[in-house]
Amino acid sequence: QFLPGLGADVGDPALASEHLAGLHFTGSVGTFNHLWRTIGENIDRYRTYPRVVGETGGKDFIFAHESAGVEELVVAALRAAYEYQGQKCSAASRIYMPESLAEAFTERFLEEVAKISMGDVEDFSNFMTAVISRKAFDKITSYIEMARGSDEAEILAGGGSDDSKGYFVEPTLIRTSNPDFVTMREEIFGPVLTMYVYPNEQFEETMDLCDRTSPFALTGAIFARNRYVVKQMADRFRFSAGNFYINDKPTAAVVNQQPFGGSRKSGTNDKAGSVINLLRWLSARAIKEAKVSPTEWRYPYMG
Repeated sequence: QFLPGLGADVGDPALASEHLAGLHFTGSVGTFNHLWRTIGENIDRYRTYPRVVGETGGKDFIFAHESAGVEELVVAALRAAYEYQGQKCSAASRIYMPESLAEAFTERFLEEVAKISMGDVEDFSNFMTAVISRKAFDKITSYIEMARGSDEAEILAGGGSDDSKGYFVEPTLIRTSNPDFVTMREEIFGPVLTMYVYPNEQFEETMDLCDRTSPFALTGAIFARNRYVVKQMADRFRFSAGNFYINDKPTAAVVNQQPFGGSRKSGTNDKAGSVINLLRWLSARAIKEAKVSPTEWRYPYMG
């Protein structure tokens, strides 16, 4: 049965029911934590232990090695950060750039961002349109203003917004000198990409930094032409992203073709949209039938 309704109207009675068998949730970390906590508080009343699956958020990254191609990086970063106005949990919102590529990348990225058209969603010549709501608009612009007022950040592209008709936010690129800056850590859910430039010789230390900066582990992408480095990076980021991309943007997993989901604060990594997720909801039952039943309780070795 499908019973739509407000979370409080549907969720509270469901979680309190002894017949609750499972929860499959997509939403914020705070709400998921609340739901799981409520299930724990009600655990004694359930007839069976409920299955719990959750997909929450992400602070998805692109990490470039000095051997990466600039043009590929530009296209991947632009699409991953600004497509759908960055309003998808897989969108790239932080990028780690080696010092040797930073100038060339920035120059080409700004050239391409300047070509992005924004407007009516029904006009397919527009790459971007409005964000979903006033609440989203206010949240996104508040992060941009934080960057504008900080001596640790510089807005290189965009930064503007217009709510006179719809809620439009320009595709924004921020460069920060602080790898732990707020826009490198917190999920914004908008067209805001923050770049941290690292010294080439601090490649390994910066990978460690990338891994621990955010509590999420949903999607991530690495760019390198050196295959030994690709292997090194894939191993280092083994637990940093449930969906991991090599020389490609960290977005656009196709339902029923590419399993999707992450761990840590991004969820339970049960891979929605795939058979892996379906298996989570099966309850295995083993059946044994004796064709010839024993008629003596003693075993042969007992004499």
